[in-house]
Amino acid sequence: MPELTRRTALGGALALVASASVLNAPAASAAITPAAYVMGYFAESPNWEVASYGLHLAVSRDGLEWTPLNQNNPVVLPTAGTGGLRDPYIHRKQDNTFVVLATDLKGTNWAEQNQYIHVWDSTDLRSFTGYRRIKLHSLPTHSWAPEVIWDAGRRQYGIVYSANDGNRNVLMVNYTTDFRTVGGHQVYFDPGFNVIDGSFAFHNGMHYLYFKREHDFTLMGARSSSLAPGSFDRGVFTGAYRGPIGTEAPTVVKAIGQNVWYLWGDNWAPRNGYATVWRTTDLAAGTWSPVSNANFTQPMHGKHQTITEITQVEYDNLLARWGTPAWNRLKSHNFPDHFVRHANNVGRIDQYPFDPYRDSMWRLVPGLAASTGVSFESVNFPGRFLRHSGFVVGLAPNDGSAGFRADATFHRTSGLADSRWTSFRSHNFPTRYLRHSAFALRIDEISSASALGDRRDATFRIGY
Repeated sequence: MPELTRRTALGGALALVASASVLNAPAASAAITPAAYVMGYFAESPNWEVASYGLHLAVSRDGLEWTPLNQNNPVVLPTAGTGGLRDPYIHRKQDNTFVVLATDLKGTNWAEQNQYIHVWDSTDLRSFTGYRRIKLHSLPTHSWAPEVIWDAGRRQYGIVYSANDGNRNVLMVNYTTDFRTVGGHQVYFDPGFNVIDGSFAFHNGMHYLYFKREHDFTLMGARSSSLAPGSFDRGVFTGAYRGPIGTEAPTVVKAIGQNVWYLWGDNWAPRNGYATVWRTTDLAAGTWSPVSNANFTQPMHGKHQTITEITQVEYDNLLARWGTPAWNRLKSHNFPDHFVRHANNVGRIDQYPFDPYRDSMWRLVPGLAASTGVSFESVNFPGRFLRHSGFVVGLAPNDGSAGFRADATFHRTSGLADSRWTSFRSHNFPTRYLRHSAFALRIDEISSASALGDRRDATFRIGY
């Protein structure tokens, strides 16, 4: 069953971003000094070449451009229940250690009525201990996307998740002090229509809850001065926000050191990328503006993200423990939802996501003709490189000749359309640059005086 149908019929979950220092001020006993973010997610690609139901991690300085860890492979896998997870959530506890919770579901068996969730403890997200499953209820329904709030008045954590109460899809809560034993379930949020997926933020004494309204697949916001069950039910105050097809799994993130918030949404169908992002400078107004794909890049295949602030030490330690990717992707400047790839040995840009996904993964190695340059070696066809022939760029095996080495070597320059990005000048035709034209790659003569469209065609972002 498609995810849209599954979630409409059965419900979803509440995504609660609780930050010790900013997003949910009562969430931790000792505030941290945030310097970066960690994202948790599971991974799926359009034609199921990737179907990875473990905890994946990525890090970011700004909450927009992400570096996948562990080569975009999972860092921990469940070993009980269905043996897979979806919708992970990372929560910083009062003692500044972490707890990780996730839906107990492998694959897309939407009819699964699972009352259990996966749970791990972690001091630093470099190791995971105490794996267990805990049961939240005995209802004939699911327990999807479990997430956490800290209720200071109760001195307890609330595990908030999606279920059906027999009338409609609602958000339920169980309270706990240790994430091992839990109290009975109760309805947390029921505005009178089917809802799933949400994200809390805290600002100027007010709590904000963003969630998915199911009947039109849009994101909306509610507010309350309290975190008590039912307190948001009559607090809906925003308009509806929707990605290109339909959006769920909102996550609210505050930019570190800025009066800016981002609202991430997960597109339920993998078109125009998996994510849509909005921006606001006034959380109380409840109005959001879309962020261009040029300004954010989610981890490849990342689904149902959770985003948590981390310190500089935690950021450095995560990179040291799990490592950065041994490959890169190249994003187009003027088609920022498109990435450079090879297809049938033709170089081109195509809209993300696609399979075979490895077609867009490149090892940027020292230039074959000059070590000061760069050559693009295919990840899924090692020994094959992007090279130009007759000014048309394609993928070809290295024949060892001087001509091939020169054709396959480029020199990085400041982006011709945006100095924060990168352009690639041909080694043996130094007035020509790598560019796309009608989505196909070639090298053409381009200068700072060329038309803006041509300069944008020749400008790329090196990322993951």
